[in-house]
Amino acid sequence: MLRNLLDQQQADLLQKERALLEDLRVTLARLDATPEDQRRLALTLRQLEELFLLVIVGEFNAGKSAFINALLGQKLLAEGVTPTTNRINVLRYGAEQSQTLREEDVLVLTLPVAWLQEINVVDTPGTNAVIQRHQEITEDFVPRSDLVLFITSADRPFSESERTFLSRIRDWGKKVVIVINKIDIFEQEDDIQQITQFVEDNAQTLLGVRPQIFPVSARLAQKAKTVTGVERTALWQASRFGPLEEFILSTLDQRQRVRLKLENPLGVAARLQEQYQATTQARITLLTEDFRTIDTIDSQLGAYEEDMRHDFKYQLSHVDNVLHEMSARGMEFFDDTVRVARVFDLVNTSKVKGEFEEKVIANAVQEIETQVGELIDWLVERDFKQWQGVMDYLNRRAEQHQDRIVGQLGGQFEFNRRELLASVGRAAREVVAGYDRIGEARQLADSVQMAVAQTAIAEVGALGLGTVLVVILHTTLADVSGVLAAGAVAALGLYILPTRRRKAKADLKTKMETLRGNLAASLSTEFEQELSRSVRRIREAMAPYTRFVRSERTKLSEIESHLLQAASDLRALRAQVQEL
Repeated sequence: MLRNLLDQQQADLLQKERALLEDLRVTLARLDATPEDQRRLALTLRQLEELFLLVIVGEFNAGKSAFINALLGQKLLAEGVTPTTNRINVLRYGAEQSQTLREEDVLVLTLPVAWLQEINVVDTPGTNAVIQRHQEITEDFVPRSDLVLFITSADRPFSESERTFLSRIRDWGKKVVIVINKIDIFEQEDDIQQITQFVEDNAQTLLGVRPQIFPVSARLAQKAKTVTGVERTALWQASRFGPLEEFILSTLDQRQRVRLKLENPLGVAARLQEQYQATTQARITLLTEDFRTIDTIDSQLGAYEEDMRHDFKYQLSHVDNVLHEMSARGMEFFDDTVRVARVFDLVNTSKVKGEFEEKVIANAVQEIETQVGELIDWLVERDFKQWQGVMDYLNRRAEQHQDRIVGQLGGQFEFNRRELLASVGRAAREVVAGYDRIGEARQLADSVQMAVAQTAIAEVGALGLGTVLVVILHTTLADVSGVLAAGAVAALGLYILPTRRRKAKADLKTKMETLRGNLAASLSTEFEQELSRSVRRIREAMAPYTRFVRSERTKLSEIESHLLQAASDLRALRAQVQEL
């Protein structure tokens, strides 16, 4: 375990790093980071507790297995010109040689090699192999490494696929040491120098730093360790393996290994922090468009309410016209009926009342109900069109969040026309019922009848009121008893009936204006209530979306703040680690 090899300063840094990575893991989980990235960070955390991890990568047939065999001093791994390593081989120290399949693609080999007590070595499948799975498991293991030993072959150094693979390693912030294997194919030193310079220049361009480069021959080094004497010395010198072995086993001492061990997880964390910082900013930018969508809908709903109120006045005028026409018929009726020429009819209250209902009231009540029904249909149609328009617009925008919006957006348009007809229609009927058309007809008939009676009374005086009323109300106005003189007719025509007619017109006008006002007020109240319900229905339909947008902005703002703090903490911690 790594903790057993650390001094107090290193242990404190390890603790701070673990806490920082744990916080980052929680933040990435809140951001719905991919399972792969979350797993990678979890593995990095776990790797902090393990020994220094040296990961050896390269294309197949670059000589990785031969290199490891040379480093171990014995041929333990299979070698060949075809891909021979089909899984991750983890080399660890053990008193006895053994192997255990830990995962489907990870084989743990324990070897009695002393320097493996402080270093674990990972042999990966070759990249750019026909077997794509080999490259996938190799690229999956690289982020766990503390040092990457990249092996390229001298006969095809720094190929395009190697450039691509190295760029991915660079993105993880890993320290890379490059090994150029198979230099024994060259006879001239200049050729080796040329290849080394070529790899160095290209690696510096790609990685941004000048990496350590070791040109070696793993084949000669492995052979040198199987012989003795002068031959061994010659082979070992020709292999140039000594400086690389010295670097791995001695120069890369415990303190340097601890520094790399602590620094490399910070590279993984920094890459994930940067990646998801960009993701967070992209989502916040996306939410800006969502808020613009909500603002647009709010603005449209405000305009919709204004338009509805404006158009309602036009719809209400149809109802108003019914009462206007009724009032006009009333004026015409009074002019035609309450006059001397029809004095015989005026004393017949039933006839006057019937004509008033037939000619003035007519079918006004039915017409009002018809107009109210049309007004309701107009409300329903406009409401549905507005709801549909908003939902179509909103659904196009909300598609990208559909899997994260809780609740059904929009749903089905529900509108009970019958309830609205009952509500608004009932309000209109109650107002109309306030006008007692039967009572008004009776009152009119009685009024004009009394006018005739009053004229007769003034003329006959002594005959007695009872006699006159009998004559006038139950016969005709013919002068059968000689009670009516020409003066009575003149009074009736010049004074009494015109006064009654004017009063009847004034009364009807007043009552019609009152009725119109009450009806308009009642319908306006119902309209405003329904308009409010309409807008509320739309807002409720889009509520899952608006709730998501607002809560998501709050969450993303918090996550952005945490990621920015994490970036600052990572930089500070890296500086402390590099001082080791």
